[in-house]
Amino acid sequence: MKRGKYTILILVITASIIVFLLLNLLLGSVSIPFASVWNILTGGEGDPVAWQNIILKSRLPQALTALVAGAGLSISGLQMQTIFRNPLAGPSVLGISSGASLGVAFVVLLSGQLGGVALSRLGFIGEVALSIAAIAGALSVMGLIVLASRKVAGSVTLLIIGVMIGYIANAVIGVLKFFSVEEDIKAYVIWGLGSFARVLGNQMMLFVTIMAVIIPLSFLLIKPLNLLMLGDGYARNLGLNIHRARVWVITCAGVLTAIVTAYCGPIIFLGLAVPHLCRAIFQTSDHRILMPTAMLVGASLALLCNLIARLPGFEGALPVNSVTALVGAPVVASVLFGKRKRKDAVEF
Repeated sequence: MKRGKYTILILVITASIIVFLLLNLLLGSVSIPFASVWNILTGGEGDPVAWQNIILKSRLPQALTALVAGAGLSISGLQMQTIFRNPLAGPSVLGISSGASLGVAFVVLLSGQLGGVALSRLGFIGEVALSIAAIAGALSVMGLIVLASRKVAGSVTLLIIGVMIGYIANAVIGVLKFFSVEEDIKAYVIWGLGSFARVLGNQMMLFVTIMAVIIPLSFLLIKPLNLLMLGDGYARNLGLNIHRARVWVITCAGVLTAIVTAYCGPIIFLGLAVPHLCRAIFQTSDHRILMPTAMLVGASLALLCNLIARLPGFEGALPVNSVTALVGAPVVASVLFGKRKRKDAVEF
């Protein structure tokens, strides 16, 4: 019975991805009929060139980026919450997003002071520089965390170290802002709002390809994550190398966060909210169920947030982080409140 229920729910979530993906292509400041969208996607001719450019160069890359980024951040958040046994852990909990932000801050804020022209203003070269800087910053912090995980026994201590690294990165960013001009600060703030729209053309293909490799590899960690749920003692007795498993999980979650942050900016709340939503929907802690469903729900929720950010009537698009916070925060609050109510009822 449970297996049949899971199958129905997964089919519904998959259908929602298809619907939201289609709506992302149809809706926007320019309304394009479904027949024209289908004709453009299948390589047909006869539609206005402007419509072809909107679909192929803007809406489709944006929708695919949202789909893949949402899936990656949700898996990363699930891994973080499991390994730290903390319901408020998310992709940015170890300071990895702060490391990416620091790398971008050096490109946007410091390069303008040293070279006279910020790299962020150099078009495609500037976009590539931002991506490389974000990846370098995120992976540098992740390297420190992995190194610390070999020296530190407890997950809580490692969590605190990650938070402190994040504070240090934010402090350095604050200093860079103080000595930067207003235009560079504005460019950095806009990057920090997050966007699925900045990944276009070859960058989008590279991003999707990288994530298409990393996400399936993360499924190899399902068994270690299930064993870690039992506690370190049980997991060790069942033959799991705790330190090695922790390093692999942190590395996987860190790389997913680093790549998404590099291309899309720091996207908040998706990685935090989706694992809670999946546990509430499927009523299980089994990662054989949670991992694939987190991927699907994250993709669907990201597409929904991107759709809301581009609703007709808005000039341009709303910041994605404003939408993810409005959608994600109530989800987390309601799930945690529901758990608290159930706990109080049991105690009573």
